[in-house]
Amino acid sequence: MLLIPAIDLKEGKCVRLRQGRMDDNTVFSDDPVAVAGRWVEAGARRLHLVDLDGAFAGKPRNADIINAIVQAYPDVPVQIGGGIRDEDTIQGYLEAGVEYVIIGTKAVSEPHFVRDVAIEFPGHIIIGLDAKDGKVAIDGWSKLSRHDVIDLAKKFEAQGVSAIIYTDISRDGMMQGVNVEATANLARAITIPVIASGGITNIDDIRALGEVAHEGIMGAITGRAIYEGTLDFAEAEKLAESYADVGA
Repeated sequence: MLLIPAIDLKEGKCVRLRQGRMDDNTVFSDDPVAVAGRWVEAGARRLHLVDLDGAFAGKPRNADIINAIVQAYPDVPVQIGGGIRDEDTIQGYLEAGVEYVIIGTKAVSEPHFVRDVAIEFPGHIIIGLDAKDGKVAIDGWSKLSRHDVIDLAKKFEAQGVSAIIYTDISRDGMMQGVNVEATANLARAITIPVIASGGITNIDDIRALGEVAHEGIMGAITGRAIYEGTLDFAEAEKLAESYADVGA
């Protein structure tokens, strides 16, 4: 199982939000490239980057920093989300060396877009489904849609995407523990891998996810816990590696 450190970018800095609120953020570093290096040295096998400004603007805002991280650590696959709303953006990131692009809001509002890019960029498209009480949130988590998480995930699976990132937005950045049950339920319902996100607080959360990794949970994204020190990344990464890799 992969443990994937999150590097959330806002105005060129590494930050963390609480429940996706741009006005409730903590700045952890002015040097995101150095932050990436810290996690790579600690054993990260993949990095999760989010262009927060891009997510709200609908187009990339921190591409230069993202490209710098990719160039600095070319042997570590990078997945990027935030503001990816057209094929040119996807192609630009892939050409820069990004391995996976994450489609969020546009996947829900324009599902045909997912089908098209999954065909055009096979093996590189991940869908981010952010949910609360089983319903998918869109537009930077500011709106709850009527779509059921599992139903949407099945549709995207059929369209050929590589994986689903599932975030419980009620727990993201709140240090309340990961929603293992909901994540495992989603993983059991589809055959493509699921990456857990939101709420990881300590080593017990990694252990709880690892115990159900065989259901189809490929990895887990962690952010605030590794920045605030309630989770030792190197220790947690070794534990995660002890569980079966699913599609990694």
